Formats: sequence, C-alpha cells, structure tokens
Amino acid sequence: MKTDAEVQLMLRERNKGKTIEQSAARAGMSTPTARKYLRAGKLPSSLKQPRSYRTHPNPFAADWPWVEQQLQRAPALQAKTLFSLLSEQHPDRYTPGQLRTFQRHVAQWRALHGPDKDVVFEQVHQPGRFAQSDFTHMDDLQITLAGIPFPHLLYHLVLTYSNVEAVSLCFSESFEALAEGFEYCIWQLGGVPEQHRTDNLSAAVQAIEADRSRRWTDRYLGLMNHYGLSPSTTTPGEAHENGDVEQAHHRFKEAVDQALRARGSRDFADRASYFLWLQELVRKRNQTRKQRWAEELAALRPLPKTPLHPCREEQVVVSRFSTIRVLHNTYSVPSRLIGLTLTVRVRAEVLECYLGATCALTLPRLHGRFGARIDYRHLIWSLVRKPGAFAQYRFRDELFPTTAFRVAYDALVAQQPTRADKEYLRVLHLAASTSEADVEAALLLLAESGRLATFEAVRELVRTNEPPSLPNRNRPPLDMARYDALLAGRSANG
Repeated sequence: MKTDAEVQLMLRERNKGKTIEQSAARAGMSTPTARKYLRAGKLPSSLKQPRSYRTHPNPFAADWPWVEQQLQRAPALQAKTLFSLLSEQHPDRYTPGQLRTFQRHVAQWRALHGPDKDVVFEQVHQPGRFAQSDFTHMDDLQITLAGIPFPHLLYHLVLTYSNVEAVSLCFSESFEALAEGFEYCIWQLGGVPEQHRTDNLSAAVQAIEADRSRRWTDRYLGLMNHYGLSPSTTTPGEAHENGDVEQAHHRFKEAVDQALRARGSRDFADRASYFLWLQELVRKRNQTRKQRWAEELAALRPLPKTPLHPCREEQVVVSRFSTIRVLHNTYSVPSRLIGLTLTVRVRAEVLECYLGATCALTLPRLHGRFGARIDYRHLIWSLVRKPGAFAQYRFRDELFPTTAFRVAYDALVAQQPTRADKEYLRVLHLAASTSEADVEAALLLLAESGRLATFEAVRELVRTNEPPSLPNRNRPPLDMARYDALLAGRSANG
C-alpha cells in the first residue's frame, strides 16, 4: 500500500505532462500501481476500508460470557484479577503471555458496553474573579531545621486565571491559621478577587446535623465581609471542585522537591531562612506568569485600609495551680496571676494573655486536645518551698527541660533517694535564676565525669563559667585649666 504523499507526488508529475512511466518512477512505484490510483481517483487513505474480520480466533471465546458477567457484576474488577481467576480455573487453557491480549479485550468491552465515566468540564476563568486556597502537608519533603525534623503545613492560595500563588507557613488547619494565612497571601498579591473558594474546612463551614445542611461560621463570614469577598465551598467528597489549588499543591511540592535536590540539602539554619527560601521559589514561579498576571492585577479590587487580624478571645481564670485551660489544653502562667481573669487572644501559633488592656505574657500555642505546656520558671519558686509536692505532681514530666535534666534526676533518685527531689528542684531553681544553658552544660560535664549532679556541684561549675568582671578603674579628674590657658595664649598671639 502506497502512502498519500507518494500518490500525490505521482499525480503532480502527471499534471506536469510527464508520462505514466516517468511519473511512477518519480514517485517510487510501478506503472500498474500508478494506473490503479489514476483510475480510482482517490488517495490510499480513502481506499482503505476498516477490517471487519479477525485474523486470529479469539482465545477467550469459550469463557467470555463468564468474563462479561463478572464485569457487569463488579465493574471495578481489574483485567489482571479476572485473568488470574481464569488461569486458576483453566490452567491448561491460558498462559501468562496472554495477559496483555486479555487486557485489550477487557478494555474494548468497557469502551463499548461498560459504565459511563465522569466527565471533567473544562472551565473558562476570568481575570480577577476567583481565588482558591487550601492547606497541604509538607512532611513528605523531610525538611529539617538545624538537623531537627520540621513537621509543618503550607496555606496555599492561587488565583485561578493567572495561577499566581502565595504561601504561608502554619501548623494546623484551625481558623486562626486559615485567617492569618489568607490575610498574609492576599496582601502579598496586592488585590482582592471577587470570590474565594475553599473545601469543607471546619474552620470555615459548620455542618448542621438536624437538616444535613452547611453554613458558614460567623468568624469566617466576618473575614470574607471585611475583604468584600463572596465565599464558596466545594461539595463534600468532590475535591476536584477545588481543582486549581489541588493541582497547584502537586506542582508546587514537585518544584520544592526539585529545588531541594538542586540545593543539595534539605536542612536550613532556622525557620526564617527556610521561609525566605520558599518565598524566593514562589517569586520565580510567578515570574513565568507575567502576561496573565498583568491582566488579573488590573481586574483585582483594592485591599482594605488595614488587615483584620481576626482571632478568638477566651476569658479564663487562673487556677490555684497557676494554670489556665484554653481550647482543651493546659498552660502554666506566673503564680502572681492566680485568681485573676485573663483575656486570651488565640492566634495561629501563640496565645496573647491580657490583664485588662495590658499584655501580661505570650505563650506558644498547643494544637490538638488534652496537651499541657508547663514552664518550670512559673512554678519553681513555690516548688522549692514545697519539695514534697514534686513526686506526685500531675505535670512532673514537663519539669524536665531537656534530657540532661532528666538523666541528672534519675541519677539522684538512684544514689540519694531521700534527697533527690529537693536537690533536683534546687538545680532547676538555679537554671531559672541564672541560665538554663549553663546549667545544662554543667549537668553534661558532671555526667561525663561520673559525678553526681548535686546542687553544690552544679553551682560550682556554673560559677566557674561566669565571665570575669572588668576591673573598676578610677578615672583621674579632668583638669580644664591647661586647656583654658592654651586658648588664652592663642587669643593673645592673634
């Protein structure tokens, strides 16, 4: 069978006045073949008819009704699974080499008789209309800070027309993380779209069990109203409705992984340097979208005068245990606040504790429930006076700042069980009143030398490490008489 190009070449030569023999030779075909195509007046592709017969008998014909029955009963069955069942039933009839042929037969049956597939409808995006956002976990990229694993999430916001993106670091999918991430990203972009879509986050959407409906939470609706945005959400279980940001997650994490491989290390000095590196990667990715971004930026609405800085406020009373309970987690506070009512502003990563209008202290926020963050500096002054309370203290494990303190305490219990608690609390008091790092270094030195970490031994080492004081040199009195005489002499000579 000749190709269309060969026949077209023969016809062009013939139209130039060449003989059939010359035209055929020019196109690389025989004279009878050239005459055949001249008589037909059609190209080879038009003459070719689809084959309606089999060149080989169907090797699965005997068992195909059973195969069809199984496919109709369970459409999700894979061809490989069905072929394994056939081979078990008829080991003398089928060989492993026929698997690919069987898979083609099953694929053809599904195309002709199988169930309909979901259709993805291509969307036409308009500049300045839609932003989509979601959280994505970054743990699989194995980022470390100073050699320590750094589990975290990214809040990722994408404008659907230009695909320009912005990211923010976070550690949970709380409303505070959503609000702070959204505000950071939208101010990075410099404008406000018409609508914002997220999936069914509990921070934004509240499910009503009575009628199985959903409604926006008041706080999320307040955030959207501040920016003049129309909120929307996906149908539960239909992640593809937030497809732009879902695909952006995948592409961005791929880009991060490749950039880390090119960098040669997944370790960063600290959180700030890691986030700066991420921001630079986002900037480079956004540079490839300049044309559409210019169109989108012109369509975005201006930002409000100030960010909203939304947060949750809780009124809590400091218990007699010198602790407060916020969102099912326990935190210690200085004992001077016992009995007072604090206003706690819950943010994504910290708790701001206000006494009236004054911020009394800031605490790192715990995520999850039923956790505890006890700072020994808040309690050690009372524990030193009541050392007997240490043994059965509910949060005793929180009073070991590092492993070195725990090892020192265990050694004290083993060698001086009656004085262990009192000695350890005096060591902890020393850490609170001087330097925890110096006390930890002293504990490590004592452990290496095989000495017991008593209060006196630790204090002696901490004193040894104190920087020498500068000598107090008396300055001589400043005599201005000579300077006055010099000025007077210059005036006389002038």
